[in-house]
Amino acid sequence: MGLFGNRLSGLRTQSQSVMSPAEAFAAITLVSVGVDGYFSDEEVSTLISSLTRMHMFRSYSADVLRRMFDKLLGTAQREGFGSLLQTAIASLPHELGETVFAVATDLVLADGEVTREEENLLNSLYTALGISEATAIKIIDVMMIKNRG
Repeated sequence: MGLFGNRLSGLRTQSQSVMSPAEAFAAITLVSVGVDGYFSDEEVSTLISSLTRMHMFRSYSADVLRRMFDKLLGTAQREGFGSLLQTAIASLPHELGETVFAVATDLVLADGEVTREEENLLNSLYTALGISEATAIKIIDVMMIKNRG
């Protein structure tokens, strides 16, 4: 059934925490990298590199991002990745939905393989973020082209 089970059916988390837009964005991308149950140093470096190129994260040093990820991983260990993801989705401003989906898709496709868990996550994510299927398909197509070479 995967790491998330049916937890994505309700977007509101049972936790009372609310994340900043940057934390929510980072949490969603972190889950997309770790949905297969493993975080390699290369994946984390790629994730940090992807985020630091974004306007929202320009003022964040690599050290600050790593501390943020440590905090998010601590939350995931206590509450589960499903709860972390739900909190992040509920906290993310709507206008960042397509952007975070594009970055998550890029990170999933970067290694040239898509696991069942990664595919399930992306399928659940576009719906939970309120992205149309047509837009999600366009984003996936572009990211597949980007990651060909």
